[in-house]
Amino acid sequence: GKEVVVANAIIAILTIGGQQLFSFFTFSCPCHVGQNLIYGLAFLGVPALILLLVGYALNNQTWRLVTGKISPLQEGTTPNRLLQCKLTCFVLCSITGRALVAPVTWLAVTLINGSYYVCAMSEYVSVHYYGANPNVTASERRRILAEFPCSQLVPLELTRARDEVILLLRYQSQVAGWLLIAVVVITVFLSYCLASCFSPLSFLHFRYWSSYVHNEQQLFDEATDQHSRLYAMQHVKKFFGFVPGSENVKEIRIPSLREWQAISGLAFLKRVDEEHYDYSLLHDWALRESENRKYLKIDEDP
Repeated sequence: GKEVVVANAIIAILTIGGQQLFSFFTFSCPCHVGQNLIYGLAFLGVPALILLLVGYALNNQTWRLVTGKISPLQEGTTPNRLLQCKLTCFVLCSITGRALVAPVTWLAVTLINGSYYVCAMSEYVSVHYYGANPNVTASERRRILAEFPCSQLVPLELTRARDEVILLLRYQSQVAGWLLIAVVVITVFLSYCLASCFSPLSFLHFRYWSSYVHNEQQLFDEATDQHSRLYAMQHVKKFFGFVPGSENVKEIRIPSLREWQAISGLAFLKRVDEEHYDYSLLHDWALRESENRKYLKIDEDP
């Protein structure tokens, strides 16, 4: 839907801006044999991997897919294994598509910029640079090429050779960047085409279904907030004797030291019976305790 397109565009723009700032403040090629490749690939790949993991983590569908899957309650609840596998694959593809927006943008912008690629691949360029000694050894040649990304380390007689190597590597990097963009755009377009072709719904029916799912989730979230607030309010009222925000409170309840201790500390989700859980220590206390506790009358006059 439109929300997905807008969200992806915002992610891409933020990634581009972040890449430019990241490069400006942190990237400095070591210009040393063996280190250039590791350094350049680290700046290319590690941020992309982190962005991919963040993309998975920030998608609610990821947690909907994995939460509670190894719980004993899940056994026997999926009679149609084939259908469940198909649905899981579909959701995984959808999640992965959203998660790839930021890392692919990072890789494309980085390759078009060229600095990381130039640093990583300079020592592996197979060119006969100008002014070189024909008797130079292979190791010495790699050392000289590794220094090309750092202009201050290159002798004047090799300036032309350096410019040639840098131009060649930037050409390769930028071509790779644009090819990556082209492959991603074509893949996304074909994926949407295939998904539309195999959709059991017509175009207008699909738009209605998308609108329904969005509205249902929004209403469910609102109902969840209100329901949990009302439910929690009953337990808070039982502990303190009044509802927060109430006017003309006549009396308040005085919790005992034992009760304060009972609701304090750390708590995990606790199973009460076959169908219910305790959500918190206060919840557990409210379900177990009776009402016969000490109350204090409140004077209505200030």
